[in-house]
Amino acid sequence: MNIMRVPAMVSYQDLLVGLVLAFFFFGAKRLPELAGSLGKSMKEFKKAVAGEDEATSHADAPGPRGCGGCGAALEPDWRHCPRCGASAHPADPTPPAAP
Repeated sequence: MNIMRVPAMVSYQDLLVGLVLAFFFFGAKRLPELAGSLGKSMKEFKKAVAGEDEATSHADAPGPRGCGGCGAALEPDWRHCPRCGASAHPADPTPPAAP
């Protein structure tokens, strides 16, 4: 017999049964604590995988630039604001005249 099988998918009914079982085993009071500790563990794992080299390189980088005229966020390599056209060069902080 050569029957093609479809990979198993998780439906909302499966999730509901899992949630009911979690309430049964852990109780409604303990579930938020478990979720919080799981989230904290995932955050620490991601930080460890990314490494501390990346964290120190971001600390040395300057903060985001903003337009002096309209306050829009500017990328480091932009020379003019895309919203109002003001020069983003640090030597020329004067915004353009309002229309």
